[in-house]
Amino acid sequence: MWNPLSWVMEAAAIMAIALANGGGKPPDWQDFVGIVVLLVINSTISFIEENNAGNAAAALMAGLAPKTKVLRDGRWSEEEAAILVPGDIISIKLGDIVPADARLLEGDPLKIDQSALTGESLPVTRNPGDEVFSGSTCKQGEIEAVVIATGVHTFFGKAAHLVDSTNQVGHFQKVLTAIGNFCICSIAVGMIVEIIVMYPIQHRIYRSGIDNLLVLLIGGIPIAMPTVLSVTMAIGSHRLSEQGAITKRMTAIEEMAGMDVLCSDKTGTLTLNKLSVDKNLIEIFAKGVDKDHVVLLAARASRTENQDAIDAAMVGMLADPKEARAGIREVHFLPFNPVDKRTALTYIDANGNWHRASKGAPEQILNLCNCKEDVRKKVHSVIDKFAERGLRSLGVARQEVPEKTKESPGRPWQFVGLLSLFDPPRHDSAETIRRALNLGVNVKMITGDQLAIAKETGRRLGMGTNMYPSSSLLGQHKDESIAGLPVDELIEKADGFAGVFPEHKYEIVKKLQERKHICGMTGDGVNDAPALKKADIGIAVADATDAARSASDIVLTEPGLSVIISAVLTSRAIFQRMKNYTIYAVSITIRIVLGFLLIALIWKFDFSPFMVLIIAILNDGTIMTISKDRVKASPLPDSWKLREIFTTGIVLGTYLAVMTVIFFWAMKDTDFFSDKFQVRSLRNSEDEMMAALYLQVSIVSQALIFVTRSRSWFFVERPGLLLVTAFIVAQLVATLIAVYADWGFARIKGIGWGWAGVIWLYSVVFFFPLDLFKFAIRYILSGKAWDNLLEKKTAFTSKKDYGREEREAQWAMAQRTLHGLQPPETTNLFNDKNSYRELSEIAEQAKRRAEVARLRELHTLKGHVESVVKLKGLDIETIQQHYTV
Repeated sequence: MWNPLSWVMEAAAIMAIALANGGGKPPDWQDFVGIVVLLVINSTISFIEENNAGNAAAALMAGLAPKTKVLRDGRWSEEEAAILVPGDIISIKLGDIVPADARLLEGDPLKIDQSALTGESLPVTRNPGDEVFSGSTCKQGEIEAVVIATGVHTFFGKAAHLVDSTNQVGHFQKVLTAIGNFCICSIAVGMIVEIIVMYPIQHRIYRSGIDNLLVLLIGGIPIAMPTVLSVTMAIGSHRLSEQGAITKRMTAIEEMAGMDVLCSDKTGTLTLNKLSVDKNLIEIFAKGVDKDHVVLLAARASRTENQDAIDAAMVGMLADPKEARAGIREVHFLPFNPVDKRTALTYIDANGNWHRASKGAPEQILNLCNCKEDVRKKVHSVIDKFAERGLRSLGVARQEVPEKTKESPGRPWQFVGLLSLFDPPRHDSAETIRRALNLGVNVKMITGDQLAIAKETGRRLGMGTNMYPSSSLLGQHKDESIAGLPVDELIEKADGFAGVFPEHKYEIVKKLQERKHICGMTGDGVNDAPALKKADIGIAVADATDAARSASDIVLTEPGLSVIISAVLTSRAIFQRMKNYTIYAVSITIRIVLGFLLIALIWKFDFSPFMVLIIAILNDGTIMTISKDRVKASPLPDSWKLREIFTTGIVLGTYLAVMTVIFFWAMKDTDFFSDKFQVRSLRNSEDEMMAALYLQVSIVSQALIFVTRSRSWFFVERPGLLLVTAFIVAQLVATLIAVYADWGFARIKGIGWGWAGVIWLYSVVFFFPLDLFKFAIRYILSGKAWDNLLEKKTAFTSKKDYGREEREAQWAMAQRTLHGLQPPETTNLFNDKNSYRELSEIAEQAKRRAEVARLRELHTLKGHVESVVKLKGLDIETIQQHYTV
């Protein structure tokens, strides 16, 4: 109950027993108790729901708790970092977050990133015997260390309470505060007007004035708003975790809903990260070496335990994985790091001779071997040939070490061979990317692989081939057609970038954010951490390093892009629920304040604070179910639009207030209802008018949620069963109170079923125009409502894929800028309401490109078939007669 809205309600409770004690009447204990009950109900529901969702998420987060390799009982095992004690021996390698303060033992120096602790931007070198601190990240190397301090006794732990005590106000909290302040200010204005008119002008008695002020306070404050929104986020977070996306920061949900650009890594996200090697394609560059020996050298330069995908592929090529270390003794293993981009093993063979084997990025291996220009040209030719087929290349080299020490430089390295690696796309990647485009999310491939591989993968997945090398980010363009484009515009229009380093990822995110995009970034390595931190939504993919997980907002427990797109849909549904409620809350505040203000001042009718409290309790009970409501997620990225929320709330609230005032006027000053519906007049009984007014306000106040929860007509988007049930129960209670209640303290007397039927009919008739007001507001603010209503007709249908082709064409035009197919003047075509002819042309061009790609794929397939036919010695003429495209 610690927020401004609760404070106002608590002030109303005090006001009910302190200021209301006058006019010969006792304190208003009924209202005081009712307000306290309302506050307790809201707090209890919030605690229970958040606790349940929080416990479920915590259980999943426990599985992502930092782990470390620790030596106990003579065996290495992976354990949770929380169980470490001083004296434990741990292993620290690239990408690990140091789990405790430790002293380094024997081994090579480490590169440690201590920016989280000291603010130093560059990694520092730590040698054996030096201390490393908990929370720092290993950037290079691998070594063992002994734990010297854990928990609060570490360098990091001593400052942890200072970090925990800082309160950072997020965007969600700012929005919540803005809406709360709007409601409070609206109530304050209404109360000031009432005080000025009731006392100095109308000379009303003290107690009746206080009652009218309490009505505005109790009825106008959206006391359930913090509870509804936080519970919606908590439940949504739990649903995301069930889909394989664990939210570390709750407000990342609203940013995920607004994400319009996703920068995705290729390996492991768009592809399976299950590499295969075609032995027949191995190229030999050294004399006296066969393909089997190249594979053996590559396997020796691999880890046999804790393997990454490349190491596993190399060792898996052997008949027996044990061959990788058979007949040799390992002296030193150089692990992979993002700078050298290679691994190496120093070993002693059976004859006592020392050797080194290395594998890695071909360019790095070529530089290591200092190859001649003709060898380089041949290697580059093979690499290009592999890349055109979507194959990655891996260079292998060897060296003799006559000095027989691991520190010695050894003889010149010899380039031995080149292997091809194929990482097949995930079966669902192409469909997922198409879904992403349909949802307005532009997926850009950010990969460290070669440009040709990136283009081939983009072609296979339907992402487009508008890929550029990382050098283009520095303005170094080989393609003259883009030479004049600014870097930020190039990044925005590109389908992806190849040969990317971590610093490039950071720059890409930064430029996209400067262009007002909500940008998501996937990553898995320690060097991805800066970009993940910079992105609006940092996404650590499955099996990411501790450093990447620490820097991210969302951690995936399942591989692939489909998890992210599913999370986008779920986030938009969650966000839609929150947005629906905020519009509803603003509308109700305006409706209560304006409606009861006019009735109190024009007719001097004092509505009972207790009855408005009953309305609030029933409303809150119904609205709590919106956190589990069935909603139709926005088809495009969505975000908080306070102008739309406030405008819609004011217009709908004003309309409802006017309808209530007209109802009260017709009931009190005319015989309209008596003449038309043959019911008795209530004008001489204030208690019965109280019951009638209570029922009319209660019905429309709760029914309003069905309008604000839908983007189209309220009867098209089917609400959740829980919401409908809660509404029916609440209105049944409200109707029974209006029909039968005879409460003297609340000044209410039953009006019978005849009047109840009339009020229901009146409310239903004036309920239908609400949708028209909603569409009109949307049209005035954005100019798109009538497009939906009349042209696209999405407001008249619940068909799942209605307008899908047209939306795909729009996004193909707006986001897929292939060379020569979209001139610069069409960039803002999506915002033009009269652009359907151009959209049709773009769609036709997209179809032609797809057909060309299909024919090219069939032609490639035909070439493969002919190769097999020739190999088998079959008649090629017979085959070609039956070949058709």
